[in-house]
Amino acid sequence: MPPIKSPLQILISLLLLLFLIPLTTSEIHSTHIQSDTRSTIPISEFGFTHTGRLHLNLTHIQFSPPEPDLSRIGFFLCTRDSIVNVIQQLQSNQISCPLDSTAVKTIFTFNHLKPTTTTPSYDVVFNITDANQFTLVFANCENGKFKVSVDVVSVMYNLDVKNNYRRDYLSAGKTNLPLIYFLFFLMYVLLCGIWVYVLYIRKSSVFRIHVFMLAVLILKGLNLLCETEDKSYIKKTGTAHGWDVLFYIFSFLKGITLFTLIVLIGTGWSFLKPYLQDREKKVLMIVIPLQVVANVAQVVIDETGPFGEDSYTWRQVFLLVDIVCCCAVLFPIIWSIKNLREAAMTDGKAAVNLMKLTLFRQYYVVVICYIYFTRVAVYVLETITSYKYAWTSVLAAEMATLAFYVFTGYNFRPKAHNPYFAIDDEEEEAAVEILKYEDEFEL
Repeated sequence: MPPIKSPLQILISLLLLLFLIPLTTSEIHSTHIQSDTRSTIPISEFGFTHTGRLHLNLTHIQFSPPEPDLSRIGFFLCTRDSIVNVIQQLQSNQISCPLDSTAVKTIFTFNHLKPTTTTPSYDVVFNITDANQFTLVFANCENGKFKVSVDVVSVMYNLDVKNNYRRDYLSAGKTNLPLIYFLFFLMYVLLCGIWVYVLYIRKSSVFRIHVFMLAVLILKGLNLLCETEDKSYIKKTGTAHGWDVLFYIFSFLKGITLFTLIVLIGTGWSFLKPYLQDREKKVLMIVIPLQVVANVAQVVIDETGPFGEDSYTWRQVFLLVDIVCCCAVLFPIIWSIKNLREAAMTDGKAAVNLMKLTLFRQYYVVVICYIYFTRVAVYVLETITSYKYAWTSVLAAEMATLAFYVFTGYNFRPKAHNPYFAIDDEEEEAAVEILKYEDEFEL
């Protein structure tokens, strides 16, 4: 017989649930629970308005062993605050099951189910009148004595009062995402046009890296277009209709090309030298496969719900790989800075190398800021912001990315006369003195 779960074990499960929120944003979400004894299983999360709706369809319900207390098995909605209240009630032994708490919204328990047809299929529609972000949770309070199997299709949406009560399958805080992504797509189309014009009028000064920058812009624009269509179809129908596949493809290509671009610029390829050293090639050979792993992890995270056994593992893999990639792309920039400083003291062109050194130092700082902002600050913003303003974290991330692209393009654009050489003798001498002073200071 499976071990009996005490209220303390249920408490631990709820604590894990608390730390896992938010996990995924679902519209029409299919969940397959197979012989599961967990006391709580998060299904999906959604931001409801006061005209929200939840539709559940249950099929293939089985219990092992049979005849459990069906009043102790069911579904409930909870917020982050209500989870805290339930944990406190469990700790004080006021309740032994989350379904008994008044802090959550109990959708139904299995003893109230009535089949809709002759087949064992059950439909439940629940109206949400309290505007908030809720997580749908399956609860089995039979203390682990019964294994439950059930196929659940959860449909969450809000009724748009201003648009003839049309269903809006996007969460309340993300209903503006299609417009945001489309506006940024138009910005990148404009940037592509400007970049093509710059390459045309400065074609005598165009390096291969500039063409590669154009490819990065195009892939980013296509990624945003697919994201726009993906979110638009979800907003209208609840499913992506295949646009999510294209989004993953272009997201994968965009990620690889962006990290490759940072590495190539950091090595000075095509600007300072037409080749890559072995150690720089190794960085690319590390970054590109890691990007493949990161994108696979992202797909698994997006396509599997919080009930998936490997969801947490893939999330950790994604974070680890992303951190490694971000650190790896910094090494070529550091190597270029070191080489430029050494060259400035030996080849008699201190000012020229100092200007290049200054640029690469600036780029190093900007890359650090970009990585920190998009990986840390955006996550913090997403965590502390109300669900109604979930779109602000997306807007912040896209604005930071756009600013990074513009900075990179502007500073490494093709020029007929390289500004690094436009330095007079006095600046040359000053540059040498600065470098000598830095060396003495470091010693």
